[in-house]
Parts: sequence; structure tokens; C-alpha cells
Amino acid sequence: MNPDGPPTPYEPRRTYALLGRDGTPYLSTTAGALGGHRRGRLYGRLDCPSALRAISRGHYVKHRVFFPDEATAVAAGFRPCAVCLPAEYARWRADRESTHHAMNNLSDRESSRSPLISPADLAAHGDLPRPSPHTKVELAALISLLTLPKSRIETVTVGHSRDEASGQAAGAFATAWAARGGKVLTTVDWPENAASWLRPATRLTAGLPDAWVVAAAPLGFAQLARRLRHSTDWDPSRTYAFASLNDSRLPALTGPDSLHGLRGATADGGTWEMRRGWVTTYDPVDSTA
Repeated sequence: MNPDGPPTPYEPRRTYALLGRDGTPYLSTTAGALGGHRRGRLYGRLDCPSALRAISRGHYVKHRVFFPDEATAVAAGFRPCAVCLPAEYARWRADRESTHHAMNNLSDRESSRSPLISPADLAAHGDLPRPSPHTKVELAALISLLTLPKSRIETVTVGHSRDEASGQAAGAFATAWAARGGKVLTTVDWPENAASWLRPATRLTAGLPDAWVVAAAPLGFAQLARRLRHSTDWDPSRTYAFASLNDSRLPALTGPDSLHGLRGATADGGTWEMRRGWVTTYDPVDSTA
């Protein structure tokens, strides 16, 4: 083997699997300059601390992709990472917000494509309950969901609506999670009614948390969830919620598949999950049995 020269006839040249501008993999003799996450549709530096942390826990590897340059990653439909490329992410977010404002000026026909819930549907479900104060067993059940064997969840982003009960629940979770050695990347709040849901949606999905934790009033979260599914890389199956979102009308408002995989805790220490528009509740586990 000649380490300083071209390969001998018997020495195969090393190749690297990269993604092209159309998102199709191809082999290259040059290593990728940027790494990406296929499911999250984001790209970043090869030494990104968020990506390396996720890789060390085994969460990232099967969705790992590589690009020769930034232009290729953007053309393939990937966005910059908020952690290792903050300036590029800020520009991307500004462009998204500009696009959103432009969409608000479209004709009525075009506006009908908006992910926002229609006024008629909002009126039909206007009796959704306000959140109640969380209980100790509810918080414990929620923590248990995030710490199941092989879950490997360390970093979380917390979101909550601005009512008192939701804010207190979010704060209690953040304190409990930190006490266990976990890390809250950021906390995002939103009003019950908003002219645009894009800003809280993009803030909630910035970075690459292992999971999201939500304490919220159902009606506002339904609006936010539709924007999250329409405009971001949010994954409901990586989202855990307090009892306030355990309501069968929530998937009816957002769409049958919009919340598929969302899980949470009940006030009595049980759990619940959403599957294809159905909400299933499970009794508390008897730890003394």
C-alpha cells in the first residue's frame, strides 16, 4: 500500500455514501462535508454537539446522511441545524416566516389550504376544558414514560400554553427532569389564540431534542399541532403530555394522523396514547403487586 500516492491496482479506492440535490444517495470518493438527519430533515457540521450527543445514545445513526456541501443539502429539502449553524438557521427561519406572511395575503381559494382550524370547527369544539393543576402522581407517570428501558431520552424541549396550570406543570417537569440529570434545551410558551402559529412552532422544533414535553390547553395546542405537522419536523411519537391533552376531540380537530403516537399521563397516575385518531387510556400500574 502506498499511503502518499494513488491506490495500487489491487487496492480499492474508498467510497462514501452521500445524498444528491434530489435526495438520492450516490457513491463518492470524497467524504461528505456536512452531516444530516433524514427523518428530521436537517443538516449541520460533522462536529455538531447535538448530533454527537444523539449518536452516542444510539438515536441518530440509522437516519444519518451526508452531503458534499450546503447547497446540496438545501436543494434536497434539508434545513440548517439551530445548534451548530445558528446564523444559517436564523436566516432559514426568517425566510419561513416571510413565506408565511405572504401566504396570509393569498386569495380565499389559496387560503383554504392553510393548516389552521376553520372557525366552524373551532366553534364546534369551543367547550374544550381548561387545564387543571397537575398532580404528583401525574408528574411521576409522565417521568416514567420518558425513562422506560431503552428510551435513552436525555434532552427535551418543553412547551406550554400561558394559563397558570400549564405553566406550573411545565416548571415542575423541568425541575424534576433536571434533578434526574436530564437537560431541558429550551422552554416555549404560546397563547390560546394567535394570529400566526409559525413562531412558536419553529421555536419548539429548533435543535434536536430527544423528546418534547407539553403542558397545554387543548384548543390552542390543536392549532399549534396543525402548524407543527404542516411546517416543521415535529414528531408526535416523540412527544409526551400532561393529562390536559387526554381528550378524544383533540385528534378530531387536528386530523386523524396528526397526533399519531402522542402519549401522556393521567391525573390519577395512569397513561394514555393516541393512535389513528383514537385515544386509549391505561390504568395506573400497581407498584405493590
